[in-house]
Amino acid sequence: MIESLKKTAQSAVAALQAAGADKAQASVSYTITHEFNVDGGEFSLFRTLFDKQLAMTAIQGGKKGTVAQNRYDEETIAASAKACLEAAASAQPDENWDFAPVSQNEDFVLGEPKPDTDKLFFRCQELMASVKERFPKIMMEQMIVFHKEIIRAQANSYGVLFSTHEGCYEVSLMFSGHDGDKASSFFGSGVITDSLDRPFLELGSLAEDLANVEKQIETTVVDGKFEGTMVLMPGCVTSLFYTLLSDFAGEGGLLSGTSPWKDKLGEKVADERITISLAPLDERIVCGERYTGEGFRAENFDVIKDGKLNAFYLGLYASNKLQLPRGKNDSFNVIVAPGHKPIADIIASIDKGILVGRFSGGQPSSNGDFSGVAKNSFLIENGKIGPALSETMIAGNMADMLNRLRDISAEQVADGMMALPYMAFDGITISGK
Repeated sequence: MIESLKKTAQSAVAALQAAGADKAQASVSYTITHEFNVDGGEFSLFRTLFDKQLAMTAIQGGKKGTVAQNRYDEETIAASAKACLEAAASAQPDENWDFAPVSQNEDFVLGEPKPDTDKLFFRCQELMASVKERFPKIMMEQMIVFHKEIIRAQANSYGVLFSTHEGCYEVSLMFSGHDGDKASSFFGSGVITDSLDRPFLELGSLAEDLANVEKQIETTVVDGKFEGTMVLMPGCVTSLFYTLLSDFAGEGGLLSGTSPWKDKLGEKVADERITISLAPLDERIVCGERYTGEGFRAENFDVIKDGKLNAFYLGLYASNKLQLPRGKNDSFNVIVAPGHKPIADIIASIDKGILVGRFSGGQPSSNGDFSGVAKNSFLIENGKIGPALSETMIAGNMADMLNRLRDISAEQVADGMMALPYMAFDGITISGK
């Protein structure tokens, strides 16, 4: 199958060139998914899905066209090549479009390509039984657990040819807490793993998330407004750094010129204890990216290193356009370096603040100002975690926050996609009724 897909990718590139492309790229994939579903606390479905994907991109006269199909037979490839060149003809020319030059072509085998469906079902049953025993107030609204096997190949007209054969298990939970007529809000949690050797509840933050939602059946409201410390749980750190990487260090903010960091490469933008890496090759990342969408071999790199802006998160087009170094991978496999204090000690040092599991709010402004609702959150007072909160607003500025770091926990939560600590920031406006 791998060799067949590699030949198909090369055939698609050849078809694009024959249709008139100056430069061409094609990627093909074949995916098999074995999936268990639970709805309303009961097993509802087991199914096996098969999926084919073909993506073809042509650059002709500086104009770029792309097409995608769910088949890759010879007839489809020929028709797609023609459609791709037609799409390019109607685009605006831009000399910055390009693909990666050939370096060293490689084939990768990642994770656990073939599933153990019997053991997967056992782990699903075990998870449901453990949740019922350990968290009796939790209603599992939906559980989707699946193994995905993906075989893919990518080629371009410079001679690049990569392939991967990978497989992993993914657990996605949606649940809420119930006690009589009282109920918490919904919460989602998940993990990716390439091994069934451990119970799912031992992975990522699943157990902690379930325990927290049980505590959020009864909530209180913050009285008034105050400036305090915001402690982000690892899952909430994700949303913070997605904004930072996309708007401050990514293509959108830099191409539009709105990024506050556009002229700060090599300068201090955060507390010196903060290091943020994009690291698909980290051993905690399951089936991490091995080559980029443009055909470069993926490498780990630091966006922020010891508080300094070390690199931007740019693809080849934006790199050429802005005359700035290219980011060394396309992933969002974020690793935030841990600190030295346990989270319990950090919380013990806080007079008044909030522990936040989820943030619900609009897109921050171009300068980083944000305001929204702290979801799945708890009051922190006199060094202790207090009651669960509702209707609590938090506001601040993301750029300022990075320089108002109180501490980073020694603990990290790894969910197969990221490895993140708890992070505490001072100077956040917290308000209730």
